[in-house]
Amino acid sequence: MEAPAALPSSSALPHRLRRFLDDHFKTLEDLSTAPSLVAQLNRECGDLETDLLRLWKGLSVATSAWLSRSDDVRRTLRLLDPGFEGSNPHPSRDGEVEAGLPSVGRILQVELPLLVKEIGRIQTVRSYAETTLKLEALVGELEDATFTIMSHSRNDILFNHSNASIPSGSGQKQGKLMLAIKIMKYIEEILASVARRRPLWNHLVMAVDSRVEKTFSVLRPQALMDHRALLASLGWPPVLSTSGLEWDKSLEIPNPLVLMEGEKKEIYSQSFIELCALQHLQAQREERLLGLLENQKGHKLLSHLDRRTYDCSLWTIDELVRPIASRMEYHFSRWFNEPKFIFALVYKITRDFMDGMDIVLQPLMDQARLVGSSAREAWVSAMGKLLTKYLERQVFPLLAKTYDARNQTMDVTFSWLQLVDLMISFDKRMKVLAASVTPLIGPLSEFEGFSRSLSILSIFNEHCNWLLTWAEIELNVADDKLKSELEDERSWFIDFRKLSEFSHNKEAESFLLSTREEYKAPPIVDSVIKIAWSMIETGQALPSKPTKIQFIRCSANIFLKHFFTILFERCQNIKFMAPSIEDDELLRVAGAVNAARFCESVMREWSEDVVFLEMSADEDEQKGNCQHPHVSFFEDEINFLVELEIDCLEGIMSALLLEFDALCWCYVQNIEQWEDENIESINEMLAEEIMTVSPGFVEALDMLKDRINILKLSLNSQDFLDLWRSIAGGLDHFIFRSIPLSDIKFSCQGVNQFRTDMETLFLVFSSFCARPEAFFPFTSESLKLLTIHCKDVDFLLEMVSKSESEKEECLRLLGLSHVTISQAELIVRNRKFVS
Repeated sequence: MEAPAALPSSSALPHRLRRFLDDHFKTLEDLSTAPSLVAQLNRECGDLETDLLRLWKGLSVATSAWLSRSDDVRRTLRLLDPGFEGSNPHPSRDGEVEAGLPSVGRILQVELPLLVKEIGRIQTVRSYAETTLKLEALVGELEDATFTIMSHSRNDILFNHSNASIPSGSGQKQGKLMLAIKIMKYIEEILASVARRRPLWNHLVMAVDSRVEKTFSVLRPQALMDHRALLASLGWPPVLSTSGLEWDKSLEIPNPLVLMEGEKKEIYSQSFIELCALQHLQAQREERLLGLLENQKGHKLLSHLDRRTYDCSLWTIDELVRPIASRMEYHFSRWFNEPKFIFALVYKITRDFMDGMDIVLQPLMDQARLVGSSAREAWVSAMGKLLTKYLERQVFPLLAKTYDARNQTMDVTFSWLQLVDLMISFDKRMKVLAASVTPLIGPLSEFEGFSRSLSILSIFNEHCNWLLTWAEIELNVADDKLKSELEDERSWFIDFRKLSEFSHNKEAESFLLSTREEYKAPPIVDSVIKIAWSMIETGQALPSKPTKIQFIRCSANIFLKHFFTILFERCQNIKFMAPSIEDDELLRVAGAVNAARFCESVMREWSEDVVFLEMSADEDEQKGNCQHPHVSFFEDEINFLVELEIDCLEGIMSALLLEFDALCWCYVQNIEQWEDENIESINEMLAEEIMTVSPGFVEALDMLKDRINILKLSLNSQDFLDLWRSIAGGLDHFIFRSIPLSDIKFSCQGVNQFRTDMETLFLVFSSFCARPEAFFPFTSESLKLLTIHCKDVDFLLEMVSKSESEKEECLRLLGLSHVTISQAELIVRNRKFVS
């Protein structure tokens, strides 16, 4: 009998099996359920084998289907590419999968992308063909509609101005025109989409544009001609009244636009809307063509658009103005020497027909969906262009030719200035007429462009030479005014007595100056500022910023520089390095400084204005000076004035210091007065009481006091503050280096004398500040060193050999912050003490 096989230990069983046994056989009683558990496990194993067999069958079917599909793809690729290298055409069944693997990789990586690309190309060709056929059909319909319109026009009866009947076939022709406009609009939408999505289809777009342009070149003149005939049938333009030079409401000309009614009004309205739609469509085409032009510069079809400027005119309004212009120019020619009548007539016609713009045309423009357009502004702009063209053609060339011939007589100058004044006044009146009840809708840039089109001063945008001539005339007139002002010596006279009373009436002197009187500037500067500002205001009437900048630079700026040169010459004629400067010369320099300071403040105030800030930014942008932009529009002029002020103040200070030095020469050279002890029997306190100012120092102090009083009276408070402090600083350095730092052995008597003299010097400046000695730091510290106690002298001398930090600490303890340790040592060693 064989021994039973040993059961494996529980630790040798897998973890999942051990957990399964623990779950089903927890106690001995659970062993009785073993047969049922075995039966359950057998059923589950059978079900799993059945599912596995089904999965194998499905995999076999899927593999066969994949192989079949692979063969179909291979055959297809061979048809597309005879050179395609596939697997062995007769592979063994076992090696077919292995042979197909590299082919599948090639298909996915190379052949399929080529196939997708080819399919995409076929779709592109199909789309191109469909778009071409659609455009061909639309262009054909457009040409048919245009042909019909032209056929009707040839059959129409031309009627004269007095005929009030409506041309035959107008309704049918207008219907055909509207159909043509709709077709062109649809074509434009397709072309815009193609240009945006298919930029490579340029030849198709250009071909269609060429045919549409040919059709449009026929359609537009015909539409305008029909519109003109319609206006003539309405009695436009009316007869212009010229019975007087001044008109009132009772002489207003009847407006045919307001008087029309019934069928005439309906037909005119339809024609007006059609022309607006045609112009809007043309604007869309030009906008698209401009975008194409950016990528194709120099194309002969579009080169004319490269010079396109912002044009806000409406064809319908222009057709109203065109017949009026021919009649008005007859009157213009009679008033060549009286241009005010020309401007008056244009203004009258513009004003008299304004009711037709508001009542009739504005509703039609709204119906035509011209968003943001104003009939008032379009009418005013068109009438302004009428006058501009006449001035450009007949008036300005003759005036410019006369002026360029150096026939610069008073008559020519007067004619120029009169004409410009009339233009500026006319612009203001016309802009009032153009003001709408409701604001324009649209981008601000478009609004600014439209406003510029209202100004007849825009004539200078295209004629820079006329602008320069105008600026030169304004400058010459301003220079003549300045010359006459300069001939009057009272223009430089300043009544210092009134200025002194004005200053004393204030409770406290203010350094925030504003008026000319506060700056103590001569009266001439008032005239200069007024003349310059008049030219600036005139220049600001120009419609564009570049012309404003150019005019102001060539007139007001040059005029100011002329005056500043005069200020500079007044100061240059004074000999600051002379032994002494006369009072009259001192007053002249002070007046020039005050004038420069006042002009500087005015120009800084101007520069902060938004208008000048924008012009300065535009000028930097035009010059490409973005890295170093101008601080202000008048930067050059302000810098010139600042340098002039600094040079003059430095000259005054140098002259005073030189004169002080000359008067103090004997005083400084008299060493005995510092070293001798003349009153040794009297105690030190008594000696201080009886001390008087050194005789050699009195004259210098009197001169200094007189000069500073004159400067305080004649110089503005800002510059005087800087000047007296600079003078004090210069005197401080001069005295410090001439006396304390010289090799002088100071006695007690000498120290007392030096202190008395310096305290008297401080008194000269005592009316300007509470502690004048603070502005003489070196001299004050010298006095402190000369009067310190013997023990402090020993302490200072001991510190000379110490470290730098200890030296600085020693000076700080002694209350010294300006003199160095070596200077302090020299001063105290020259001090003689009574033993």
